[in-house]
Amino acid sequence: ELVRMIETIVGPEKFRAGMDLYFDRHDGEAATIEDFIACFQDAAEVDLAHFARWYSQAGTPELVCEMTYDKANRSVDLTIHQSLQPTPGQAVKCPLYIPLKLALLGPNGDELELDLDGDDDNHRMIRPGVIAVTESRETFTFKNVPSRPVPSLLRSFSAPVNVTIDLSDDELAFLMAHDSDLFNRWQAANRFASRAILRGLSGQTAGSDGALQYAAAITQALVDPAIDNAYKAELLRLPSQSDIARDKAIDVDPSAIDIAHRAFGQKIAGAMRDVLITIYGAAKPGGAFSPDAASAGKRALRNAALTLLSQTQTPDDIARIEQHYTSATNMTDTAHALVLMSSQNDGAAQRVFDDFYAKWQHDHLVIDLWFAAQAQSPLPHALDRVTALIAHPLFKFTTPNKVRALIGTFGMSNPLQFNRADGAGYRLVADMVLEIDQYNPQVAARVLSAFRSYRALENGRQAMARAALVGVADAANVSRDVGEIVGRMLEN
Repeated sequence: ELVRMIETIVGPEKFRAGMDLYFDRHDGEAATIEDFIACFQDAAEVDLAHFARWYSQAGTPELVCEMTYDKANRSVDLTIHQSLQPTPGQAVKCPLYIPLKLALLGPNGDELELDLDGDDDNHRMIRPGVIAVTESRETFTFKNVPSRPVPSLLRSFSAPVNVTIDLSDDELAFLMAHDSDLFNRWQAANRFASRAILRGLSGQTAGSDGALQYAAAITQALVDPAIDNAYKAELLRLPSQSDIARDKAIDVDPSAIDIAHRAFGQKIAGAMRDVLITIYGAAKPGGAFSPDAASAGKRALRNAALTLLSQTQTPDDIARIEQHYTSATNMTDTAHALVLMSSQNDGAAQRVFDDFYAKWQHDHLVIDLWFAAQAQSPLPHALDRVTALIAHPLFKFTTPNKVRALIGTFGMSNPLQFNRADGAGYRLVADMVLEIDQYNPQVAARVLSAFRSYRALENGRQAMARAALVGVADAANVSRDVGEIVGRMLEN
């Protein structure tokens, strides 16, 4: 990311010149970071001394932004506060040089020409659409803006920073429908959905209007022939329950998140049902399987549409998943249907899992999908199922892939059942870590990382998770790998 920022600052042509110079000067040598940066300074004739702070300061910067529009002067003020939290050994941080790619979008979605006030001599605009953020707090004033625009910030993820700006649902929906920068378009969709789910979590209603607004904006992107199918598939995916928990950050109740997440998903699926069914049918594979990017994107979009349709849990939707499984001509579609069926508790799900096992029980790589799909089931019986599968003849603690597929998936990809209110999920994974540790300490330590966010949980679950970790720490003959991880987790 740091090297990519250098390219953003100097431009692609001068970046190439700097790389050529670097190889000419230092081929065969043990070059330093200072040597590397000096080549771009010389080739592009820019001063990168300020930028070099990136190499000496730890942490991820945050840009807190505020935009105001002056209708009388037809100007926009974008105020940016740059902050970097203290880290061990670095209590005080200096402002970094951050290239921020941005656009101001007009009422029809067109990008307005950026006329930065007072930029004749100080080079705050690196090039059209990219400004240099270099101070702890600074304001950029853009002139000749005919009406209040919608800001699109950190386009193309121009720097490895977090950007915070207070945008309304209307503005996020506008970006979802119109932003030509696909990173920001996806980011807007993600923020809109996360905000709506968090509102539902806090007791506020996300509201049908919010779901309809979200669905309308997504639909506008889905019917755009210029947008790649693989990207449309990403756009259709709601933020995961783990994503919502990270946004919530404190006092996390995974059961409440599950309810709010499913409620929003069902509203979206209902609002977009006809569009999703059309997409699903239009993307039906024809001819021989092909691994090329276009075919893979088409499969991804079809599976994303199927995932949303499955949210409604109607008999027709469950039947569609089973039909998707039985008609699949490739493992991508087969495995996707298997995972979706893990959320069902009826005869169709049992038929699919039995059929998959009968076909693939002799392929020890493919059967890992069978273990993993059952381990991530959100249904209450998932823990009992995982416990039973530990005794399955095909499961072995000495086989890392099996351990990751079953126990690792349960701990890291099943937030609802791993974080059961009775603590049984924590106890199971902790017990399994001790068992795995006898054979493979590295894998055991990796599985233990399922507890890494336990401090963000509500008090009851947090206490039970900590008790499970204490049990691991107090066990006899714990490996150094597991001991280090659990020790760090239990530090106050």
